[in-house]
Amino acid sequence: MRRLTKSFARGNSAFNALENISFSIFSSQTLGLIGESGCGKSTLAKIIVGLEKQDRGEIFFEGNPLNFQNISIRKKIQIVLQNPYASLNPLMTVCDILSEPFLIHKICAKNQIFAKLIKLLDYVGFSISYLKKYPHELSGGQRQRIAIARAISLQPKLLVLDEAVSALDVSVQAQILNLLVTLQNEFDLSYLFITHDLGVVKYMSDKIAVMQKGKIVEFKSKNELFQNPEHPYTKILMSSKLGFIKQSEAPASAVETLHLL
Repeated sequence: MRRLTKSFARGNSAFNALENISFSIFSSQTLGLIGESGCGKSTLAKIIVGLEKQDRGEIFFEGNPLNFQNISIRKKIQIVLQNPYASLNPLMTVCDILSEPFLIHKICAKNQIFAKLIKLLDYVGFSISYLKKYPHELSGGQRQRIAIARAISLQPKLLVLDEAVSALDVSVQAQILNLLVTLQNEFDLSYLFITHDLGVVKYMSDKIAVMQKGKIVEFKSKNELFQNPEHPYTKILMSSKLGFIKQSEAPASAVETLHLL
């Protein structure tokens, strides 16, 4: 990703939601993106998955300019959103929800889909009985597992996780985070992990980018950032959450421009 910029109208003027954003995410790693609400994190997520268009700048995927007209590219970049109840069709069963990607992209014959659904459910810790359930019959954590299963169904290379655990109870958060770590190791996934929670980003990330008012103000490896924050905004974030952060341990994953190698 090079010098990505996105503006929105505000009355008679415009403001930059994103300004000259540059970073890279490497294969099988996680880039954590932190910042307060409204700083531009979700706008960036939408641009990366093709739901918004940038005004300026380029995004590269596997060394080539990102082109969402290419269906094979669209399969390789998936998103998991904050509210799984809003992102799952309440009129569809789990079977319908998980079958849809296979049908849209014509991945396999219809009579082969069922076997793939069983595998997906197994990856997220569910039995076959869940196929008949509707989203309202599931807890928040269970719905997020289904959203994750749908996201990995097309065997993507990059998952954008936009506040994917922030709506969940702490105990359920831990289960989902551990599931994401397991899936990353299993499928060599790269993650863009967007959050405002420093404890969570420390657990999940290899490298961390700090965003303030649409700009990346600091970018470091996880250990460097937590041991030696330099930007005043980063220091404020750290001091506001310091008591919680010290209790967190962490695995690994992340970088600074969207080149997936």
